[in-house]
Amino acid sequence: MIRLRLFGRCRIYHDPVSPVLKSPAQVGWDAWFRSIDLVTPQELKGEELLRRTRGWWTIEPNEISDIVKRYGRLVVGDNGELMVEFEDKEDVDNLSRALADKFGDQVLLSP
Repeated sequence: MIRLRLFGRCRIYHDPVSPVLKSPAQVGWDAWFRSIDLVTPQELKGEELLRRTRGWWTIEPNEISDIVKRYGRLVVGDNGELMVEFEDKEDVDNLSRALADKFGDQVLLSP
């Protein structure tokens, strides 16, 4: 299994940036007639974390996701980083080529 980080070009500063999940999302509950003091932490999945790049990256996340799914799987790394998981080196090379063909230098893979 090979894992590489996924970076996109920042819309404002044009440097490569990648989202990092710093803490799990917290889901709470409201009710009409009572108070609920329950908050449950929910980990984001790779696809959800990629969607959070909308407006930050120069490329729309759904366009990136469609290409990534052909060659690998979006995951959240151990330290909260957005990563692509691959079965073998050939998939890495194919995705790198597909991203470069479609987006130029706007979406990058990095160890």
